[in-house]
Amino acid sequence: MNPTQFLSHELRAVRQRMGLTQIDFGRAIHFSDSHVSAVETGHRPPRADYCRRVDEAAGTGRLYQGLLRLVSLDTAPSWLVPWLEYEARATALRSYQPLVIPGLLQTEEYARAILATGLAPPEEQARTLELRMGRPALVFDRDSPPLTTFVIDETVLRRGPAEVLRPQLAHLLAMSERPRVLIHVVPATAGLHLGQSGAFVLASLPDGDPVGYLDDQLAGRVVLDSEHVAALERTWEAVRAEALPRAQSRDLIRKLVDER
Repeated sequence: MNPTQFLSHELRAVRQRMGLTQIDFGRAIHFSDSHVSAVETGHRPPRADYCRRVDEAAGTGRLYQGLLRLVSLDTAPSWLVPWLEYEARATALRSYQPLVIPGLLQTEEYARAILATGLAPPEEQARTLELRMGRPALVFDRDSPPLTTFVIDETVLRRGPAEVLRPQLAHLLAMSERPRVLIHVVPATAGLHLGQSGAFVLASLPDGDPVGYLDDQLAGRVVLDSEHVAALERTWEAVRAEALPRAQSRDLIRKLVDER
């Protein structure tokens, strides 16, 4: 039994201990009985919002949310695990992306389309998709979510088939309404700028020390060296200065949604 199957089994077990049918359990946690069935049979991976509502209904604290966290770490590639641990502890995240929508903001359809452009076999794509779709709730749906700031190049918002891009842009708009999610767009008129050297993320930790993360064609790596982190922070300031204010960025995204 793999970790995801184990979690599905435990979620079924807690429902049975409560003496509830899938229909009644679904009502208690505000999910359809078909969704409950899909989770319990392993046809749909449990996500953070599902586990949170199970914990609330069963009075189990954060037990199943914690199990989900362990499952996410277990299924992640070894080079990503250190960053996921920092991401889970961060009090603030600053992300710059010149090529694609940041992973934490991707819809499932957009993420699937991005992964399909790669050379990984289908089973690896499926594992990566499952992990990617589970991460946003672990960041945004915490009791005290971090302040997250995303800077995205305008060209990213125009790249992709309309049937995938339009709902993705609509999702960006919805996320931008959250008080602790700040989305800024670097307009195409900005021309060449320092950030085009590549994507990066900075995490501020409870002890105050920032940590960086870089991604490339092969893997990602955590940046701990203070001089290198300081260089990323200088790049962040330069990139952030090129971006539109939050309200103007939202207006631009809304305009692009209407154009699709």
